[in-house]
Amino acid sequence: MQHTIEKRNIAIHALCWGLIIFIPAILRPAEDVEERALHTLRALGPTLCYMWMFYINYMLLLPRLYFKHRRTRYFVENVILIVFTLGLYSAWWWMMSIVLPDMPRLGPSSPVIAAMWQVILFSLMAALAMAIRMSQYWKYNDDLRREAEKAKSEAELSNLRSQLNPHFLLNTLNNIYALISIDPEKAQCAVHDLSKMLRHMLYDNQHDFVPLNKEVAFIKNYIELMKIRMGQNVIITTQISTVEKSATPIAPLLFISLVENAFKHGISPSEPSYIHIKITEEQGVITCEIRNSCHPKNHNDKSGSGIGLEQVQKRLSLMYKDRHEWSRGTTSNGNEYFSIIKLKSNDTEMRNS
Repeated sequence: MQHTIEKRNIAIHALCWGLIIFIPAILRPAEDVEERALHTLRALGPTLCYMWMFYINYMLLLPRLYFKHRRTRYFVENVILIVFTLGLYSAWWWMMSIVLPDMPRLGPSSPVIAAMWQVILFSLMAALAMAIRMSQYWKYNDDLRREAEKAKSEAELSNLRSQLNPHFLLNTLNNIYALISIDPEKAQCAVHDLSKMLRHMLYDNQHDFVPLNKEVAFIKNYIELMKIRMGQNVIITTQISTVEKSATPIAPLLFISLVENAFKHGISPSEPSYIHIKITEEQGVITCEIRNSCHPKNHNDKSGSGIGLEQVQKRLSLMYKDRHEWSRGTTSNGNEYFSIIKLKSNDTEMRNS
């Protein structure tokens, strides 16, 4: 890739200088071919001087002095370079006056004004080299910054996965452990459902994005697992309105922390409770809406470490920057907690995952 970029830059430079050398001669209609050739030859010297000023700055002075914070030396050497180039320029015109004595000299008649004009042009060549180099320098630094941010994001996501899987597994195993003493047959079913979820976590969670239909199936298995130990006082409803076998890419295990949170804080062993889970997909927007009765745990309850929702926020910021909305909180009467996440999908994510 870098080799291709360098070839393209060389071609652009060659084209620009070729236009500068040959276009003025071609556009002189009053002269024949021989006169045009002589005019091109005469203009070749000044053009070579401009090229000399440009590339000495572009390839040597700027990278070795200016970008190394040796600014004073850079400007001093540029003054010396301008004086030297002005000497080359004068020598060229002296030689052309001998070779082509009949060709009129263009430009100001005063040598002093002509020299001042050339100093300005040489300075502009140095400034042009600086402008191009600076733009490349800023782009290079910006690319490095983006790569560093991407590496940091990938590292954070990897760290989040390493925290999320044990966190989820610990809560689920605690549920199965409690179920074994109550109903061993249901505990066997729970282990079977858990094996399905672990398969999803082992094979699909290693990708940045998974098809929506697999993630929905995972959430359904989890809900069925949790239903096994629920009492008669708990109402659980689910509404899944997604495209059948939807391959829309979504970050794996993104919604499961919200579902876990609903079961942890929305269920009371003595009071009527409910959990309503709704997942929809419409016009490229995936919405997960969860509403549950609010029964927050007391301070003595140590179940869970509370990292689930924090992880959701971090993953949304890293993977859905500027493409998500998340509203959450309790209703005015404090009896219901709601969490609504809207994600704008991007098909290119699936191809890059």
